[in-house]
Amino acid sequence: MFEALAAGQVTLATVWLLGVSLGLTACTVTCLPFIGTWALGRASSQREALLHTGVFLAGRILTYTLLAALAGAAGEGLARALGGTWGNAAIGSASIFAGVWLLARPAGKRCRAVPPAPTIAPVRIHRQKADGLPPLFLGAALSLAPCTPLASLLALAAQAGSMAQGAAYGLAFGLGAAMTPILVLVPLAGRFGREIVTGRLWLARWLAWSAALVLIVLGVRRLLLSL
Repeated sequence: MFEALAAGQVTLATVWLLGVSLGLTACTVTCLPFIGTWALGRASSQREALLHTGVFLAGRILTYTLLAALAGAAGEGLARALGGTWGNAAIGSASIFAGVWLLARPAGKRCRAVPPAPTIAPVRIHRQKADGLPPLFLGAALSLAPCTPLASLLALAAQAGSMAQGAAYGLAFGLGAAMTPILVLVPLAGRFGREIVTGRLWLARWLAWSAALVLIVLGVRRLLLSL
């Protein structure tokens, strides 16, 4: 694939495969500690976990498209600068934002058990539509993490010399990167969190706070890397 890039024999399918190479490898390793911790702390249902994963990936696709369009219009240098120091700052800020969101909206405040039954009652957690904002910001910010596939995308978009062509490359790349194991792993993390709090309603708040602390620590670490 990289040989094709070097030879200039590039199609949208080639760029899509480049995105897939990211989605199946580095994307999972980089993204799962953030979005997985979010789903765990939320004790997400399968529906919510899939929704937030979709929002997270939509943020990534949008950012890749914008970055590649920027590279096509202004050259590779400016887009790379956004993916360096500014990238770590964006990731850190988004992670801290997600952690603070969990602290401000602990699951225990929105949980109630189904009316008394002879067995352990399941937990119902009421969500707000705005709760999708942290996954969206996390997805957008994590797209700025420097990696070889992203560098190749930006170089290709810069060579295209067109914002429209760059955006097309970025969209194809982002759709490929969306083919990632986190589509399965994030719902599993949410289910695990839900299993923990089922029948232990008091534990929901502590789980949310613990996840929030992890997200804030990850965010602070990223911010320190940006200094």
